[in-house]
Amino acid sequence: MLVIPAIDLLGGKCVRLYKGDYNKVTVYSDDPVAMAKSFVASGAKRIHLVDLDAARGGVNNRYVIARICREVNALFELGGGIRTEDDVKEILDIGIDRLILGTVFAKNPECGARWTAQYGKKFIAGIDALDGEVKVSGWQQGSSLSDVELAKKAAECGMCSIIYTNIVKDGTLSGPDTERTLTVAEASGIPVTVSGGISCEQDFADIVNNPRCAGRIGGIITGKGFYEKKFDLATVISKYQKDEGIIF
Repeated sequence: MLVIPAIDLLGGKCVRLYKGDYNKVTVYSDDPVAMAKSFVASGAKRIHLVDLDAARGGVNNRYVIARICREVNALFELGGGIRTEDDVKEILDIGIDRLILGTVFAKNPECGARWTAQYGKKFIAGIDALDGEVKVSGWQQGSSLSDVELAKKAAECGMCSIIYTNIVKDGTLSGPDTERTLTVAEASGIPVTVSGGISCEQDFADIVNNPRCAGRIGGIITGKGFYEKKFDLATVISKYQKDEGIIF
C-alpha cells in the first residue's frame, strides 16, 4: 500500500476542486515544486499530478511539471490532457513515470493496448465516475460507460493499474468510496488506487486493515485532507505505507 499525495495544477498553482467543479477552486500553494519536495521529506515515494487546465482542453502546465520532475526525487504519475501519441512522447521525455489515461481511454480503449505495446507498462487507466457512469473531459461530460465495464477493458488492454475516483467524494472530506473501488478492482483483476474523500488518519487505517483490500487496493491518493491539516502526512506514511515490491 502506497500513500500517494496529490498536486492538482491550475494556472501553475496547487489547487483542489470541490466535486470536480472548476468554479469551486481552493488555492493551497503558488509553488508546486516546493510542495512536491515537502511530500518527499515526509516519506512519499510516489506523487500524483493532475493537469486540470489540460484536462478540460486548456493551456497545459507541463513547464511546471518538468520542473517538478527535474528537482524532486520521486516516482511521478500524471493525468489530464493526455490524448495523442505526441502527448505521450512529450510527457515521457519530461520525466513522468506513469501516464494516466482518462478521456482518451474511455473514448478509445484500444489506445491503451497500442501505447503499452510501444512504450511498455507505463499506463494507468483513470476511471472517474458519478453514480457508476464514467465522466470525461475534466469530468464535464458523460460517456455512457460504466466504471466496471471500463475497468475490465483496462485489464484486457494491458494497463498496469487503475486509479478510481468517485466524483461525488472528491474534495469533500467525506471518506473514500472503498466499496466501489473494491468492486472495480474485483472486476478488473489488476491493482486499483483509491482516490477521493480521504479525510482523516482513520480512513487509511480502515483501508489497510480491511482484508478485502489486500492485493486489490495498491495505493491511496490524498489531497485536500492534508492540505486542510486533517492529519499529518509524515505520520500516515510512517504508519500505513508498505511499499515492498509494489509495482503498479
